[in-house]
Amino acid sequence: MAKTKIIHPDRDPGFVTGAYSDGVLIDGFLYVSGQACVDFKTSTFVLGSIEEETTRTLDNIKAIIEAAGATMDDVVKCTVHLSNINDFDRYNKVYASYFSGIKPARTTVQSVLAENIKVEIDAIVKMPS
Repeated sequence: MAKTKIIHPDRDPGFVTGAYSDGVLIDGFLYVSGQACVDFKTSTFVLGSIEEETTRTLDNIKAIIEAAGATMDDVVKCTVHLSNINDFDRYNKVYASYFSGIKPARTTVQSVLAENIKVEIDAIVKMPS
């Protein structure tokens, strides 16, 4: 099966940020690249509290997943990078609100993140049949 590139619906098609795709669909799975608190309409980071950045990050992931034809309930795995692991409880409260039923498997680690962002999240999605 061929790979299909999935693009965030608000991404400026003329703005290239790196050698990656927002999402790649293959063999019934969508792989969403690490997302952060980007405003895709302006191609800028919108820094804020951990809650604000987590919300924008997950909204970006949700938009990519929906562009591919799935929902957040189809997410099976996330990897989360926090710039400060002490923000875990506050981030986790927002994160949990995006998933109903069985939550995805998840890894959360503290990492050095670019541009002073507080959180970066990637996701693996099992596409609905």
